[in-house]
Amino acid sequence: MIRSALALCAALLASVSGAATARDIVLTNDDGLTSNVVALYRALKAAGHDVIVSVPCQDQSGMGAAIRIGRPLGPLTEDCRNGAAKAGAPGAGPMTREGLATDFFYVDGTPVMALLYGLDVAAAKRWGHAPDLVLSGPNEGQNLGAIIISSGTVGNVQTAALRGIPAIALSAGSNTAGSPAAPLANPASSQVAARTVELLNALGTSEGAPLLPAGIALNVNFPSQLEGANWRRTKVGNWNAYRLRFVESMADDAPPLMQTMAEHRGVALPDLPGVAIAMNESAPAPSEQNDESAANAKDITVSALQAGYGAGGSGEWLDARLQSLAAPQRR
Repeated sequence: MIRSALALCAALLASVSGAATARDIVLTNDDGLTSNVVALYRALKAAGHDVIVSVPCQDQSGMGAAIRIGRPLGPLTEDCRNGAAKAGAPGAGPMTREGLATDFFYVDGTPVMALLYGLDVAAAKRWGHAPDLVLSGPNEGQNLGAIIISSGTVGNVQTAALRGIPAIALSAGSNTAGSPAAPLANPASSQVAARTVELLNALGTSEGAPLLPAGIALNVNFPSQLEGANWRRTKVGNWNAYRLRFVESMADDAPPLMQTMAEHRGVALPDLPGVAIAMNESAPAPSEQNDESAANAKDITVSALQAGYGAGGSGEWLDARLQSLAAPQRR
C-alpha cells in the first residue's frame, strides 16, 4: 500500500497544476493561533474551500497524539496564545480575538483534542458530516525524520487518517513565526500558504474523488527559504536533521538551536533538567539523500505516512514464530 501511494505522490508532484474542487476542510495545528494558520485559512477560503479552524489554546508542540481522556475542561486560567480567548472563557469554543471570522475555535487541551473538537463538534454543526480533508499546520518549524513520532502536527493527521479522513501534516521553517508587533502577519506565512494551495490543486481535481489513498497520510515540509524550491517525493528515512537528548541543565547544556529558540521567544533557559533539541552535525550517507531530513534543505518534501501501526507483509513471518506457542490439541 505504501509503495502504491508513493507512486501516486510521484505522479501528482510531477505536475502540480489544475484547479482544485472546493472541499470542506478542518484546519488544525499544535501551535495555537499563529500567523501560519491565519494565512492558510485565508488562502484556502480564497481558493473556494469551506474551512473550520480548531487549534489548541496554547503552544502544545511535542505532545504527539496525547489526549486527556475523561477530564472536563474548566474555564481558562490564562489567555490563549495571541489572544485567541481570554482567561475565564470556557475550556473550548469560538475564538474571541477581534478581526477573526466565526470559523475559528480553540481548545484548552492537546493538539488531538483540538482536532477532535473540530471534527466532532464544529464540523458536525457546520456540515453534518466529516470533512473532506484535515490539514495540520503549518507548524512553526519542520517535522522531519524520527522526531515526527512526538509531533502534535503529525499526531493530528494520524488520528484523522485512522478515522478514514484524508490528512496532510504541514511544517515550515521557524522563520514563519509572527513577531511581537505583528503576531499574525508574517509575510513568509503567506508564501507557505500559497504553495499549500498549489499542492491541493494537484491532489484533488475530481468531484467526489478522495484526495489520498485509504490509510495514507502525507508529511509535507517546506524549507526555510522557499524561493526556487521544487516539490520532491521523499521518505521519512533514517537520517534525522534534529537530535533529542536529556540534559541536566537547560541553561548550561542546551545546544545552540535551543538558545536561538529561547531568544526568539524572548525567554531565558532555566537551570533545570529537561529534553533539548540539537541539529545533527553528521552528513547523510549516499543512501539517505532522499530522506526528507536531507532533501528539505532546498526542496519541499512530501512523504507518505502509513496510518496507525499496522505492518503490512509481516503476517507469514509472525505466523512462523507463533507456531511453537500454539495450544496443544486435546485428546
